[in-house]
Amino acid sequence: MTTAKQKLVVVGNGMAGMRTVEELLKIAPDVYDITVFGAEPQVNYNRILLSSVLAGEKEMDDIVISPRSWYDENGITLFTGDPITAIDAEARTVTSESGRVSGYDALLLATGSNPLVPPIPGMNKQGVCTFRDIRDVETMIGAARDHRRAVVIGGGLLGLEAAWGLKRRGMSVAVVHLMPTLMERQLDVAAGQLLQRDLDRRGIAFFTDGQTEEITGETRVRSVRLADGREIPADLVVMAIGIRPNTTLAKAAGLDVNRGIVVADNMRTTDPRIYAVGECAEHRGQCFGLVAPLWDMAKVCAHHLAGGEEMLFTPPALSTRLKITGIDVFSAGALTAAGEEDDEITLQDAAQGTYKKLVLRDGRLVGAVLYGDVADGAWYFDLMRQGTDVADIRAGMIFGQAHAETGGKGSSGVSVAQMSDDTQICGCNGVSKGTICRAIAEKGLTTLDEVRAHTKASASCGQCSGLVRQILAASLGTDVVAEAEPAMCKCTDRTHDEVRRTILAQQIKSMPELMRTLGWKSADGCAKCRPALNYYLLCAWPGDYADDAQSRFVNERVHANIQKDGTYSVVPRMWGGLTSARELRAIADVVEKYAIPTVKVTGGQRIDLLGVKKEDLPGVWADLGQAGMVSGHAYAKGLRTVKTCVGSEWCRFGTRDSTGLGVRLEQMTWGAWTPHKFKMGVSGCPRNCAEASIKDFGVVCVDAGYDLLVGGNGGIELRGTDLLARVGSEDEVLEYCGAFMQLYREEARYLERTAPWINRVGIDHVKARVVTDEEGRRTLHRRFLYSQRFAQNDPWAERAAKGMAAHEFQPLRKVG
Repeated sequence: MTTAKQKLVVVGNGMAGMRTVEELLKIAPDVYDITVFGAEPQVNYNRILLSSVLAGEKEMDDIVISPRSWYDENGITLFTGDPITAIDAEARTVTSESGRVSGYDALLLATGSNPLVPPIPGMNKQGVCTFRDIRDVETMIGAARDHRRAVVIGGGLLGLEAAWGLKRRGMSVAVVHLMPTLMERQLDVAAGQLLQRDLDRRGIAFFTDGQTEEITGETRVRSVRLADGREIPADLVVMAIGIRPNTTLAKAAGLDVNRGIVVADNMRTTDPRIYAVGECAEHRGQCFGLVAPLWDMAKVCAHHLAGGEEMLFTPPALSTRLKITGIDVFSAGALTAAGEEDDEITLQDAAQGTYKKLVLRDGRLVGAVLYGDVADGAWYFDLMRQGTDVADIRAGMIFGQAHAETGGKGSSGVSVAQMSDDTQICGCNGVSKGTICRAIAEKGLTTLDEVRAHTKASASCGQCSGLVRQILAASLGTDVVAEAEPAMCKCTDRTHDEVRRTILAQQIKSMPELMRTLGWKSADGCAKCRPALNYYLLCAWPGDYADDAQSRFVNERVHANIQKDGTYSVVPRMWGGLTSARELRAIADVVEKYAIPTVKVTGGQRIDLLGVKKEDLPGVWADLGQAGMVSGHAYAKGLRTVKTCVGSEWCRFGTRDSTGLGVRLEQMTWGAWTPHKFKMGVSGCPRNCAEASIKDFGVVCVDAGYDLLVGGNGGIELRGTDLLARVGSEDEVLEYCGAFMQLYREEARYLERTAPWINRVGIDHVKARVVTDEEGRRTLHRRFLYSQRFAQNDPWAERAAKGMAAHEFQPLRKVG
């Protein structure tokens, strides 16, 4: 005889409610007939990753946790866009906005929270929104398309992620924060100041100690006025000052409500048939907004829904990480000393942008904040959570796990082997080390993608990917875990590396032959694969393969950068930033002759002519060419600039002739096509005025020689360089540079900058090929110089000779 299933109704289709259902299905899949009501029209998605969607790093499909097929496969009835409006606890029914009435044996409230919206005058104006759900994100993305200025009110975790996402979308962003320190709940003053400094350098303005008084404008927001009289222009205002538990439904049903819905240790409310989990719940006077306690609530609630009695909810230690690319922040526990019984240990390197602070109480770690270097965050968090006595390792623990546990003799990095099985690895999805290890062993997992698919570890924000790789490597008894490389594009299942290997192995020297050999789905390819294939063939067979201009992007086809109004930008090359009276006169004459509206000095020490009409390009090139000026390749996936300081020739601090060396480097490398743009800098002393430490290849002149730096990036995702080597002569600098560029040309994937390439392959690999292997370095350098024989011609001179006969430079004619 089959026992009839009980009816479970879940109010809320978000992360906490659906995690509870997932846990319930694991331990008691046949107990309940489950119905879910969601207020939003979407299926369950990862709200933590809304900032990644806003920043353009992920799409909505990427953050879906439970697709609609999952509900169907598990026999769950789902109603989206139909919130519950009433609970009849006596009749044990719920009523939805559309009028649906559903009975229940057990009811789970997972109503989440609402954003805090203070009573500021002007909050009802067009262009004001909160940052809570995907609809808010769509509003902000739409504003970024049509408007330029955004103000985010709130400098906490959510507000900063909103500000960064809008900045990535191209908006000018200011943050107004009531407190003097950013993220004051998670960071101390020193870490908050470092964070503000780094975000300020990325172009975000800050108004701390800022009390918002009014949002001005008629129908649409015009500005934000502060209490001290300051006024900040704005087309978009985002409120991100906090959340409040959504208790309206529970209060109307007669449940006990304080700040949140009051629950016991078993997640039951004051009605024994009604449970609550997530941000709407209040346990022992405490509400939670971070994901880790929500996962624990879900597990406890599922246990009791399944008939268990033993498992009780205990608030876990909490940790926080910021999801802003290139900025690493970790915080956990108490960050300020509570009294004389507490000790603080701090370590700061302002030049490197790193800061660590540990708070100890009674010989145990109770708080940690890390900025810049967060590799040991999981280890510190484990010590806190387990209440470990740290007396024996106190002297070295600020330097990290390896130093503390080996007396300073260990290598850097976190040892996953010594982590306990219940150490949380993936905060976004609540996955522990033990869960990952069991999945690897039981399911025979061998790749990172497989671990993600089976456990969800690192499948969301990806910040824990390194730890997951280490766990996988340790479980498999290997040192390296290979990640699956995605296919080049929809035209093929082949990867970039497979294509490059095939070109060399089969000596393929034309694009049609390559497509036929690899079974391309489209005979003509697409805008994504054709430029890559063209580059790979050009790199593999210099002198044999003819560059296909139609496979290049528009800027490379017309040898100028198109601007938003349809005109073009022309940047002539200035070797090492040097120029002459003749060149300056030529530029001035061209500006007057062709009525070029804007002339600007660039960050690469050149002069940019902005607003050139397309039909004038050949004439501009020809006139500049008469003064000996060639293309600066400001449009190219190739060498852009070599920035220099004046060095020992003029500067009293200069140790060597940095300008002369910069000219030699540029004359050797100009015209080289690379997977992405390539920039260099040469500084004449460690003061580094040429900013060599954020270039793809940098040189810093020192008394003992030349420090060679690689893999820097000064753009949105800031990356400092790695030290490649120190050499003693200019000729060695040129040899190392040529070898490094050729290795990058031959190994990096198309559109991959040196920074992500080095992050992917590791600086040790680059050093092994360029530094340790002397003969290999010379061979790479020779291959680079050989390819330059076919690359160093001036495209401006070639195109100028064709003049207006070239079809693409003909002005459009009006019809009729």
